[in-house]
Amino acid sequence: MCQYKDIEVDYPVSEDKLGVVDALFTFLSPEDIYYVFNGDHINIRINRLDYFGFEEKVDNLKKKFDERDEGFRLLEAIKLAVDGVRSYGLEAGKRVYVGYNRERKVKDRKRKEKKRVRAFYAAGDDFPKKDNVLSADELDKIIIGDSEEVLKLYPDNCVDLVMTSPPYNFGLDYEDHEDGVYWERYFDKLFAVFEECIRVLKYCGRIVVNVQPLFSDYIPIHHIISNFFMQRKLIWKGEIIWDKHNWNCKYTAWGSWQSPSNPYFKYTWEFLEIFCKGDMRKAGRKEDIDISAEEFKKYVVAKWDVAPERNMKDFGHPAMFPEKLVEVVLKLFSFRNDVILDPFNGVGTTTVVAKKTGRHYIGIDISEAYCMKAEERLSNLALTGELFK
Repeated sequence: MCQYKDIEVDYPVSEDKLGVVDALFTFLSPEDIYYVFNGDHINIRINRLDYFGFEEKVDNLKKKFDERDEGFRLLEAIKLAVDGVRSYGLEAGKRVYVGYNRERKVKDRKRKEKKRVRAFYAAGDDFPKKDNVLSADELDKIIIGDSEEVLKLYPDNCVDLVMTSPPYNFGLDYEDHEDGVYWERYFDKLFAVFEECIRVLKYCGRIVVNVQPLFSDYIPIHHIISNFFMQRKLIWKGEIIWDKHNWNCKYTAWGSWQSPSNPYFKYTWEFLEIFCKGDMRKAGRKEDIDISAEEFKKYVVAKWDVAPERNMKDFGHPAMFPEKLVEVVLKLFSFRNDVILDPFNGVGTTTVVAKKTGRHYIGIDISEAYCMKAEERLSNLALTGELFK
């Protein structure tokens, strides 16, 4: 038996206007939503709803009335009442208003968490808590150089978020970078850069690393990187699957065909590994939040369907992540006016999106050609005035 959430529509309704309400609810399943007339107003009882389909039906019915007509105002009041319910889950394209958070409820959660010790591996860190503010001359820069050396010029605790995708070491044709060295050498250099990233990251700041493991060589890079940060006492906040829907992988046979001998797995996704320095709660001004309620609900589900970058040839780079991916990361894990660092900035996607979304940026790359392309992209923003809302 369905359970329902009760919503009172704050608008007086006479019985002769119920035809307007009936015209709307004719299109809706009573198992999802229905209404009850209580003499001078209506109550809506709702379990789940395709909200955008509902909104479209309301708007289409409103077109039959003048804006001053009671029918128009009643329909608008119903829509506002339903939209006013901000606590819901998402399932199969519908908002779910009842029972969506039941599985999350753990009896006596706080006591049990304290007993288990949350993020036990990060206990006893000695991170300084005092942040340093960079001058205007140190912000909004594209810097040519070795990130390990460049970052040594910056003080401790001065950036809010590190968003990056390091070179893959898969043998790709990067500009001014040998991709495909011995793994020990690769990780030694990568972790030297990450050591500096940890140092310059503010207390409560975040590091987000986009990485694709080398499955053909059985190198779980995402696990190795996570282990590095955890050993440095950063808190592993989570792992996001970035599903790129690589259809070529889905329709190609790999490994020992139709045999348990040695099947080889193909993946249509990459990973985003997220870490926090010192504490998971980051302070910020409410007016500097730029993620909408719908975006928040969509992207806290840790599987993101974001199309890959399709124009890499135009930028002359073999492995770019798309602007949309960076936009979501920045909105979900940082505030406007925060300082965003990408130590492997490539042709500047992180820095471009930082500027578009009202954040400061520092982008570092060893390739002069890539840095010039990043500067060009940033300059074009000034010409087009392109900004995300």
